Amino acid sequence: MKIGDKVRFLSEVGGGIVRGFQGKDIALVEGEDGFEIPMLIRECVVIQTDDYNIPLKSTAKPSAPEVEEEEEEKPITYRAPEIRGNDVLNVFLAYVPQDVKAISSTAFDAYLVNDSNYFIDYLYLSAEGKSWTLRSRGTVKPNMKMHLEEFEKSALNGMERVAVQLLAYKDDRTFLLKQAVNQELRIDTVKFYKLHTFQSSDFFEEPALIYEIVKDDETVKQVYVSADDIKNALLQKNVQDVPAKLQKKQHVVKNEIVEVDLHIHELLDDTTGMGNAEMLNYQLDVFRKTLEEYKQKKGQRIVFIHGKGDGVLRRAILDELKRKYKTYQWQDASFREYGFGATMVTIH
Repeated sequence: MKIGDKVRFLSEVGGGIVRGFQGKDIALVEGEDGFEIPMLIRECVVIQTDDYNIPLKSTAKPSAPEVEEEEEEKPITYRAPEIRGNDVLNVFLAYVPQDVKAISSTAFDAYLVNDSNYFIDYLYLSAEGKSWTLRSRGTVKPNMKMHLEEFEKSALNGMERVAVQLLAYKDDRTFLLKQAVNQELRIDTVKFYKLHTFQSSDFFEEPALIYEIVKDDETVKQVYVSADDIKNALLQKNVQDVPAKLQKKQHVVKNEIVEVDLHIHELLDDTTGMGNAEMLNYQLDVFRKTLEEYKQKKGQRIVFIHGKGDGVLRRAILDELKRKYKTYQWQDASFREYGFGATMVTIH
């Protein structure tokens, strides 16, 4: 047996191509899925040799010209390896930065992690308003992960709402029936600008942002906290308990008008390595999330302080209001209080 030989297993279904050896007794056999399975050499039989292997010559003299007969090749079927105790579903959606040292500008990879003995058919979607877009679909084999897509930071605006739909099964043995999963998630896109968001895990060598979809057969529901709950919690907390930098970044309420300062130095402690485009996207993320927080409070007035500058942020905010928030009213905020650098939005 040599590297490159095609083998079939004797004691179980399956086989593949020999890619290497471990010691004298173990062959590393690559199956159809590309996964190398360690197998005892005595449990393998060669069914097709590679070109560089020299076939053994017969010592008997042929009575007639030899006619080389091709052995009928039986199909090799894939039998998924199982892990003891992994018959409960655990599925995760993960986002991994391609260069964690350049978190302000790097692109990201999205993965679906299947930590179970089941095959999983999946759909991965995103929404804008009531319209959904399919981003990826396929099948994740047991105890493996699937790359869903690569995306730049500029694509984050369209990823605040995503959904994952799952069907779990085993196609080569009997199994316990699992519930179909339809899980909608709200992705906090602001986290993609913060290094501490990405943590070490068992699934990736690089730090990753991981969302639980299914945990021990149960669909994991996200907990949403309303703006009123946050406001009440802050009012009950002593001022001394809140870090100074955090105090500066909370929404200010004056005469029932919410003030949100969008100057980048008020939103981030450090902008090292961020370009103008990344900072603008971050400011717009805060703008959108604020409107989302207060969308149920009809008549609420919110002043966004964007400064005069060269008008780029102001124009971007007005463009967002015209395209996505047509029912809201907006106008220049009080010149006496804010000069030319603020816009007031009224929720309707």
